[in-house]
Amino acid sequence: NKKMPEEINRVLTDHVSNLLFAPTEKAVENLRKESIIENVFNVGDVMYDAFLYNSALAEEKYSLEKFGLESKKYLLATIHRAENTDSREHLLAIFKSFSELEDIVFLPLHPRTKHKLEEYGLTEIVQKADNIKIVEPVSYLEMLLLEKHAKAIVTDSGGVQKEAYFAKVPCLTLRTETEWVETVEVGCNRLVNPIKEDLAKVIQQFQPTDFSIPLYGDGKASEKIAEIIVKFLSENSHL
Repeated sequence: NKKMPEEINRVLTDHVSNLLFAPTEKAVENLRKESIIENVFNVGDVMYDAFLYNSALAEEKYSLEKFGLESKKYLLATIHRAENTDSREHLLAIFKSFSELEDIVFLPLHPRTKHKLEEYGLTEIVQKADNIKIVEPVSYLEMLLLEKHAKAIVTDSGGVQKEAYFAKVPCLTLRTETEWVETVEVGCNRLVNPIKEDLAKVIQQFQPTDFSIPLYGDGKASEKIAEIIVKFLSENSHL
Protein backbone atom coordinates (compact mmCIF):
# COMPACT_ATOMS: atom_id res chain seq x y z
CA ASN A 1 0.00 0.00 0.00
CA LYS A 2 1.14 3.53 -0.78
CA LYS A 3 1.92 5.38 2.45
CA MET A 4 0.65 8.90 3.12
CA PRO A 5 3.35 11.60 3.67
CA GLU A 6 2.59 11.78 7.40
CA GLU A 7 2.95 8.00 7.68
CA ILE A 8 6.33 8.12 5.91
CA ASN A 9 7.42 10.81 8.38
CA ARG A 10 6.25 8.65 11.29
CA VAL A 11 8.24 5.63 10.09
CA LEU A 12 11.40 7.70 9.63
CA THR A 13 10.99 9.39 13.03
CA ASP A 14 10.40 6.05 14.77
CA HIS A 15 13.67 4.65 13.41
CA VAL A 16 15.82 7.57 14.64
CA SER A 17 14.19 8.08 18.06
CA ASN A 18 15.82 7.11 21.37
CA LEU A 19 12.47 6.65 23.13
CA LEU A 20 9.13 5.60 21.68
CA PHE A 21 5.88 6.06 23.60
CA ALA A 22 3.09 3.88 22.24
CA PRO A 23 -0.59 4.54 23.03
CA THR A 24 -1.75 0.92 22.65
CA GLU A 25 -0.48 -2.64 22.55
CA LYS A 26 -1.35 -2.71 18.85
CA ALA A 27 1.02 0.23 18.29
CA VAL A 28 3.78 -1.69 20.11
CA GLU A 29 3.07 -4.64 17.85
CA ASN A 30 3.30 -2.45 14.74
CA LEU A 31 6.70 -1.17 15.85
CA ARG A 32 7.82 -4.75 16.48
CA LYS A 33 6.93 -5.56 12.86
CA GLU A 34 9.31 -2.78 11.83
CA SER A 35 12.01 -4.38 14.03
CA ILE A 36 11.79 -1.59 16.61
CA ILE A 37 11.87 -3.24 20.03
CA GLU A 38 14.24 -1.34 22.33
CA ASN A 39 13.03 1.61 24.42
CA VAL A 40 9.39 1.15 23.36
CA PHE A 41 6.97 1.95 26.18
CA ASN A 42 3.21 1.32 26.13
CA VAL A 43 2.21 4.28 28.30
CA GLY A 44 -1.35 4.78 27.09
CA ASP A 45 -2.77 7.61 25.01
CA VAL A 46 -2.18 11.25 25.96
CA MET A 47 -5.48 11.97 24.19
CA TYR A 48 -7.22 10.08 27.00
CA ASP A 49 -5.40 12.25 29.56
CA ALA A 50 -6.65 15.33 27.71
CA PHE A 51 -10.19 13.95 27.50
CA LEU A 52 -10.43 13.32 31.25
CA TYR A 53 -9.10 16.77 32.12
CA ASN A 54 -11.06 18.71 29.51
CA SER A 55 -14.37 16.86 29.86
CA ALA A 56 -14.36 17.73 33.57
CA LEU A 57 -13.67 21.34 32.56
CA ALA A 58 -16.51 21.19 30.03
CA GLU A 59 -18.95 20.03 32.71
CA GLU A 60 -18.00 23.03 34.86
CA LYS A 61 -18.22 25.57 32.05
CA TYR A 62 -21.18 24.44 29.93
CA SER A 63 -24.63 22.92 30.30
CA LEU A 64 -26.80 20.87 27.94
CA GLU A 65 -29.59 23.38 28.62
CA LYS A 66 -27.69 25.77 26.32
CA PHE A 67 -28.48 23.39 23.45
CA GLY A 68 -31.97 22.44 24.61
CA LEU A 69 -30.91 18.84 25.20
CA GLU A 70 -31.31 16.25 27.96
CA SER A 71 -28.63 13.71 28.88
CA LYS A 72 -28.88 10.39 26.96
CA LYS A 73 -31.94 11.60 25.02
CA TYR A 74 -30.24 12.57 21.75
CA LEU A 75 -27.86 11.25 19.10
CA LEU A 76 -24.80 13.34 18.30
CA ALA A 77 -23.70 13.39 14.66
CA THR A 78 -20.69 14.82 12.82
CA ILE A 79 -20.20 14.53 9.07
CA HIS A 80 -17.36 16.20 7.21
CA ARG A 81 -15.18 13.70 5.31
CA ALA A 82 -15.08 13.93 1.52
CA GLU A 83 -16.24 10.34 0.96
CA ASN A 84 -19.57 11.34 2.52
CA THR A 85 -19.90 15.02 1.65
CA ASP A 86 -18.85 14.66 -1.99
CA SER A 87 -21.46 12.00 -2.68
CA ARG A 88 -25.11 13.02 -3.06
CA GLU A 89 -26.07 9.38 -2.65
CA HIS A 90 -24.23 9.13 0.67
CA LEU A 91 -25.63 12.37 2.09
CA LEU A 92 -29.15 11.48 0.98
CA ALA A 93 -28.93 8.04 2.61
CA ILE A 94 -27.49 9.49 5.85
CA PHE A 95 -30.03 12.28 6.30
CA LYS A 96 -32.95 10.12 5.18
CA SER A 97 -31.96 7.63 7.89
CA PHE A 98 -31.68 10.40 10.47
CA SER A 99 -35.18 11.62 9.57
CA GLU A 100 -36.61 8.12 10.20
CA LEU A 101 -35.44 8.05 13.82
CA GLU A 102 -37.55 8.98 16.84
CA ASP A 103 -34.51 10.34 18.68
CA ILE A 104 -33.26 13.89 18.31
CA VAL A 105 -30.22 13.99 16.02
CA PHE A 106 -28.03 16.90 17.12
CA LEU A 107 -25.67 17.92 14.34
CA PRO A 108 -23.04 20.68 14.57
CA LEU A 109 -22.77 21.23 10.81
CA HIS A 110 -19.39 21.49 9.10
CA PRO A 111 -19.31 24.28 6.45
CA ARG A 112 -18.41 21.75 3.72
CA THR A 113 -21.40 19.57 4.60
CA LYS A 114 -23.73 22.59 4.70
CA HIS A 115 -22.53 23.70 1.25
CA LYS A 116 -22.99 20.21 -0.20
CA LEU A 117 -26.52 19.84 1.23
CA GLU A 118 -27.45 23.06 -0.55
CA GLU A 119 -25.64 22.07 -3.77
CA TYR A 120 -27.39 18.69 -3.88
CA GLY A 121 -30.80 20.15 -3.06
CA LEU A 122 -31.13 18.19 0.18
CA THR A 123 -31.85 21.01 2.60
CA GLU A 124 -35.61 20.38 2.38
CA ILE A 125 -35.19 16.86 3.79
CA VAL A 126 -33.37 18.32 6.78
CA GLN A 127 -35.85 21.15 7.29
CA LYS A 128 -38.86 18.80 7.16
CA ALA A 129 -37.38 16.43 9.76
CA ASP A 130 -38.41 17.80 13.15
CA ASN A 131 -35.94 15.53 14.94
CA ILE A 132 -32.81 16.80 13.12
CA LYS A 133 -31.37 19.75 15.00
CA ILE A 134 -28.71 21.62 13.01
CA VAL A 135 -26.39 24.08 14.76
CA GLU A 136 -23.23 25.98 13.89
CA PRO A 137 -19.90 24.23 14.69
CA VAL A 138 -19.22 24.06 18.44
CA SER A 139 -16.05 24.52 20.50
CA TYR A 140 -13.84 21.63 21.63
CA LEU A 141 -15.14 21.77 25.22
CA GLU A 142 -18.76 21.97 24.08
CA MET A 143 -18.16 18.96 21.83
CA LEU A 144 -16.78 16.94 24.74
CA LEU A 145 -19.87 17.74 26.80
CA LEU A 146 -22.14 16.74 23.90
CA GLU A 147 -20.22 13.49 23.39
CA LYS A 148 -20.32 12.55 27.06
CA HIS A 149 -24.10 12.92 27.35
CA ALA A 150 -25.12 11.48 23.95
CA LYS A 151 -27.17 8.30 23.71
CA ALA A 152 -24.99 7.34 20.73
CA ILE A 153 -22.60 9.04 18.31
CA VAL A 154 -22.69 8.84 14.52
CA THR A 155 -19.52 10.21 12.94
CA ASP A 156 -16.91 10.02 10.21
CA SER A 157 -14.27 11.71 12.39
CA GLY A 158 -11.24 9.82 13.66
CA GLY A 159 -10.91 11.81 16.89
CA VAL A 160 -14.60 11.63 17.75
CA GLN A 161 -14.55 7.83 17.47
CA LYS A 162 -11.89 7.60 20.14
CA GLU A 163 -13.55 10.22 22.34
CA ALA A 164 -16.76 8.18 22.11
CA TYR A 165 -14.89 5.21 23.60
CA PHE A 166 -13.42 7.41 26.34
CA ALA A 167 -16.94 8.65 27.13
CA LYS A 168 -18.32 5.07 27.05
CA VAL A 169 -20.84 6.03 24.36
CA PRO A 170 -21.79 3.71 21.44
CA CYS A 171 -20.26 4.88 18.16
CA LEU A 172 -21.34 4.25 14.58
CA THR A 173 -18.68 5.24 12.06
CA LEU A 174 -19.73 6.23 8.54
CA ARG A 175 -16.59 4.88 6.89
CA THR A 176 -15.26 1.67 5.37
CA GLU A 177 -12.20 1.62 7.65
CA THR A 178 -10.97 3.19 10.88
CA GLU A 179 -7.68 4.17 12.48
CA TRP A 180 -8.99 2.81 15.79
CA VAL A 181 -9.64 -0.83 14.89
CA GLU A 182 -9.45 -1.87 18.55
CA THR A 183 -12.70 0.01 19.30
CA VAL A 184 -14.41 -2.07 16.61
CA GLU A 185 -12.80 -5.31 17.82
CA VAL A 186 -14.19 -4.87 21.36
CA GLY A 187 -17.66 -4.16 19.94
CA CYS A 188 -18.06 -0.51 20.96
CA ASN A 189 -17.68 1.02 17.50
CA ARG A 190 -19.30 -0.21 14.29
CA LEU A 191 -18.40 0.69 10.72
CA VAL A 192 -21.46 1.45 8.60
CA ASN A 193 -21.77 1.98 4.85
CA PRO A 194 -24.94 4.11 4.54
CA ILE A 195 -25.40 3.04 0.91
CA LYS A 196 -25.28 -0.69 1.59
CA GLU A 197 -26.89 -0.79 5.04
CA ASP A 198 -30.00 0.63 6.65
CA LEU A 199 -28.32 3.20 8.91
CA ALA A 200 -31.50 3.95 10.88
CA LYS A 201 -31.97 0.24 11.62
CA VAL A 202 -28.31 -0.20 12.61
CA ILE A 203 -28.53 2.78 15.00
CA GLN A 204 -31.64 1.35 16.66
CA GLN A 205 -30.21 -2.17 17.01
CA PHE A 206 -26.56 -1.52 17.87
CA GLN A 207 -25.70 -2.79 21.34
CA PRO A 208 -22.08 -2.18 22.44
CA THR A 209 -20.46 -4.92 24.47
CA ASP A 210 -17.75 -3.79 26.87
CA PHE A 211 -16.28 -0.34 27.55
CA SER A 212 -14.28 -1.57 30.55
CA ILE A 213 -11.21 -2.70 28.60
CA PRO A 214 -8.48 -0.03 29.07
CA LEU A 215 -7.56 0.15 25.39
CA TYR A 216 -5.84 3.52 25.79
CA GLY A 217 -4.33 3.27 29.24
CA ASP A 218 -5.41 4.73 32.56
CA GLY A 219 -5.35 8.45 31.78
CA LYS A 220 -1.86 8.96 33.21
CA ALA A 221 0.18 8.63 30.01
CA SER A 222 1.74 12.08 30.31
CA GLU A 223 2.99 11.35 33.84
CA LYS A 224 4.54 8.06 32.71
CA ILE A 225 6.20 9.74 29.73
CA ALA A 226 7.70 12.45 31.95
CA GLU A 227 9.04 9.85 34.41
CA ILE A 228 10.63 7.77 31.66
CA ILE A 229 12.24 10.82 30.04
CA VAL A 230 13.69 12.00 33.38
CA LYS A 231 15.11 8.52 34.06
CA PHE A 232 16.52 8.25 30.54
CA LEU A 233 18.23 11.65 30.75
CA SER A 234 19.72 10.93 34.17
CA GLU A 235 21.19 7.67 32.88
CA ASN A 236 22.42 9.28 29.65
CA SER A 237 23.70 12.66 30.78
CA HIS A 238 26.28 12.61 27.95
CA LEU A 239 23.50 12.99 25.33
